[in-house]
Amino acid sequence: MYSLPQTGVCSRAMPAFHLGLLCGFIFGVLAAASMIPMQFPDKKRALLGAFFSRFAIGVCIGFVAPGRQGWATGAIIGLLISLPDAIITKAYAPILGIGTVGGAVIGWILARFGS
Repeated sequence: MYSLPQTGVCSRAMPAFHLGLLCGFIFGVLAAASMIPMQFPDKKRALLGAFFSRFAIGVCIGFVAPGRQGWATGAIIGLLISLPDAIITKAYAPILGIGTVGGAVIGWILARFGS
C-alpha cells in the first residue's frame, strides 16, 4: 500500500481553483443580495446575471497560475469581466467599482491563502 511521506509539515492552504470557486460564489451571492431591494423589469434574470458575473471573477482568478495571482491581477480580471455589464446598463461607476474591488480582494485572498 502506498502512503505519503510524513514530513511533519501541515499545510492549510486550499487549492487556488477551489478557493476561487468559493470566493466567487460568496461574491456572487453578496452582489445578488445587494440588488434585491431594487426594481427591474425581469428581476430573476437581473439577479442571476449579477451572480454569475461576480462568480466568473472568482473562477477566472482561480485559473491564474499561483505565482501570478495577486490583488492587481484580480483587479484587472474584475474590471474586464464587469465591463460588458457596465456598458449594457450604463451604470459604469457601481458595476466597475464593485467588480474591480471584489476582484482585487479575491486576488489577494488567493495569493495569500491559495496553493
